[in-house]
This record gives sequence, C-alpha cells and structure tokens, in this order.
Amino acid sequence: MPVKINRVDLNLLVYLDALLRERNVTQAAHQLNLSQPAMSNGLRRLRELFDDPLLVRTSDGMTPTARALELQPVVREVLSKIDQAVQPRGEFKPEDASQVFRIMASDYAEATLFPSVLGKLRTLGPGLTLDIMTPSDVSFLDVERGKVDMVINRFDAMPQSFHQILLWQDSFTCVLSPEHPVLADFTLATYLKADHVWVSKTGMGVGVGVNPGDVQRLGWVDAALDKLGKKRQIRVFTRHYQAAMTLAEQNDLIVTLPSRAAQLKRDNPRVVLRDPPLDIPPLELKMAWSPLLQHNPANRWLRKLIVDTARELDGQAAPL
Repeated sequence: MPVKINRVDLNLLVYLDALLRERNVTQAAHQLNLSQPAMSNGLRRLRELFDDPLLVRTSDGMTPTARALELQPVVREVLSKIDQAVQPRGEFKPEDASQVFRIMASDYAEATLFPSVLGKLRTLGPGLTLDIMTPSDVSFLDVERGKVDMVINRFDAMPQSFHQILLWQDSFTCVLSPEHPVLADFTLATYLKADHVWVSKTGMGVGVGVNPGDVQRLGWVDAALDKLGKKRQIRVFTRHYQAAMTLAEQNDLIVTLPSRAAQLKRDNPRVVLRDPPLDIPPLELKMAWSPLLQHNPANRWLRKLIVDTARELDGQAAPL
C-alpha cells in the first residue's frame, strides 16, 4: 500500500540527511542536538518507512545501503527547497547585522583579495566579523555541513553538490634576489640549473608530505616543465606564499608563484620580479559553498560582495 505523504513526519528526512552525512548515530544526534536514543528511534522509524536497513554496520563503520545512496540526493534537494521556502523574504541588511562569517582561504587569497573585501565590510557592515581559516582547518565535510560560509582557494577537485564560481585567473611570476647570478642570463637553461622554492596549498584538509617525483601533484609550474621534458631542482617545499617570498631574498633561490602574490613584493628592494622563461597555464582561484547555504540571505550577500570585489581587482591587475 502506498505511503501517504501526510503520514510522513518530515523531521525524519532531516534525521536521514544527518545520518547519511555522518554515518554515525551518535554524531548525527549531536549534529541535530538530539539524544542518542532519539536518533536511534528515528533510524528505526526510517527503516520502517523505507522498508530498508539504510545503514548497516560493517568493518568500516555504518555503511549506507544502495537504497540509502539513492535517497541521499533526493532528500538533500527536498530539504534545500524547504529551507529556501522558509527563509525570510526580507533582504540581508549588513548595516544592522552583527555576525561572524567563517571563510576558509589560502594565504594567497587572504593576501591578495581580502584586504579589499575587509575594506568594504568595514564600511557596509561595521558589525560584521571575518574568521579566516586555513585550508588545513577545514574538510570537505565541514563545507557540506555548512560549518563554514565559503572556501576560497585553487581546487583540483570539488564535490558535485557544491556550488562554485571562478573569481579570477592568475599568471605566474618569478621572484628572486637582485644578486642572483641567474639574472645575467635568465633563460630556461639557467632557470633549470638554479635551486627553487616550491609553494602551493591546493584544496583543503590536512596536508601530507610532498613526493618530489610525483610531477602531476606538484602543480602548474612542474606540470608545464614536464610537458617540455624538463624538471627543476626544488630545494624547499612550503605551503605558505609569504614564507616563499621571504626565501626569495636569498641570492641562490628562485620562487615561481602567482603574479598577484608576487606583486605584493614589487616595492621590496631585496627582490626583483621576472617573467618565467616558459609558458605556464594560468591558475584559477575559485569560491565554493554548501548547497545548504545557497539561499541564505547573509551568505548570498557576502558571496556577491566577494565576487564583485574580485572582478574589480581583476580589472586593476598591475603589470610587471
């Protein structure tokens, strides 16, 4: 006999969404501020409703069944539409608001984009606060749950459920000491003979050690060299652009990094900027956010502010 929708407790869909995200009854209960017995009872009712175990205990923990995986995107879409329907119709008023926006951003984005964003926030929303987190502070699951408002970085891969937008593309620039001997004849051959600093922090999550032989995971510069059948001598690996640019002041190292970051050092007499002696495809800085926050008025307002600011800065890119 078909189940009538008016007999379905819609709270069960909220429980199911949390259970499938957490894959743990206790954690799902904590997420929804429920007791563990209440969540266990909810799972029992869900199993009766769908006539399926939904989550099965295995050596890997609670594993969703095929039926549960089929239901997950449907349930998420339903809850998203309900959330959109019950959101206040009034627009977000930043001048009257007092809240914290949590944003994960690489130090590249923090140094090149956020000074302008913060300048606008201080005028438009004096009661607003930014909590800028590092990529290592945040996981994809945190974003999916809406624990952070948005993430801004370069991403090799992104869950399909996330919303995302390109903020800008950036070229690459070499930063090195004016006393570096390579400047007398800055060619690809001399570039390859020099020692280099590698700098990157793509995506999010806790990083792992770099394998110098894994060219595909080293990023744009080394992938471009690999296409030429070349390889540079990397002596220092770092995930921090500011640290890399400081290392460039030494007279025997070359740092090749995004041009917008390099421009921050253009007035520093201890370094010079040069175009790389090879073609490197531009990197893409993107902003992504959870579908749970897609229709949130405050989040939507801040996303627009960031996009508008990025577009303005993109049109003001300073030449070398």
